[in-house]
Amino acid sequence: MSKIYKPFLKRVGWKRQLLDQFQPFIKGSFLDQNNKNCSYYEAFLWWWAVFFYLRNLYGCNFKAILGDINGELINTYQVVKESPEKLIQELSKYQYNKDFFLEIRSRDQKSDFSSLSPLLRAARFIYLNKTCFNGMYRVNGKGFFNVPFWKYANPLICDEETLFNCSEALQNTTLIHGDYHEVLKTVKKGDFIYLDPPYDVLSQTSNFTDYTQGGFWWKEQEELWKEFKNLTEKGCQAMLSNHNTDRIQKLYSEFYQHVVQAKRYINSNAEKRGNVEEIVVLNYKVE
Repeated sequence: MSKIYKPFLKRVGWKRQLLDQFQPFIKGSFLDQNNKNCSYYEAFLWWWAVFFYLRNLYGCNFKAILGDINGELINTYQVVKESPEKLIQELSKYQYNKDFFLEIRSRDQKSDFSSLSPLLRAARFIYLNKTCFNGMYRVNGKGFFNVPFWKYANPLICDEETLFNCSEALQNTTLIHGDYHEVLKTVKKGDFIYLDPPYDVLSQTSNFTDYTQGGFWWKEQEELWKEFKNLTEKGCQAMLSNHNTDRIQKLYSEFYQHVVQAKRYINSNAEKRGNVEEIVVLNYKVE
């Protein structure tokens, strides 16, 4: 049985439901085994579902540059890449109960948090992701993680097989802690870039973009549009996804746009969960 590469973190809005719809849009020189000069870039990563999907389709030969502004996230992926055995050993010690959760969650409020080893920080990150409400990552104004504990039937905190497979998939990658400007510093003609930013809000009460301090508001969406234009001028192939809102359509009106269907799982009112449209923006034409 062949290995399956998939994200080891869970996340609200996980894109697995969209991957087959995305596949026809992803074409580029980075997939050519004879072309070693072109790379795949992905910013705003979190769980990098598209990256892992491509690893399943095309193997681990293509070079990837992956990054995110969340330092704890990048540290976790670096540990998974380099030390999966030690990480699994550490996670095996973690208990699923509220008291233990609150103890682990409060570690970032301690003065010595920054001196914790990368391994301990990675284990904490994964544990909180698997045991908090909906796998959300949210910090308060002081930068402290504040998502509550959640009761699950039997959460798989340490998924050994997935962690080992992710470690293998992350070989031949460069991991960057920084915003998308930092991640895309080395792009060149022929590279493929997928951008999955915090989405434009569907309503004033549906803003779940605060996965780091500072948020990602409309002015940041406009700045990203400028970067998308820059990538186009450099001769890169760029793909971006977002909510299919009128102002996102207008912002990217000069580019190719495709609408895909996704399911929205997070809403306090179950009746308001359901299909929602997402938009895929391309700076190249696909048939």
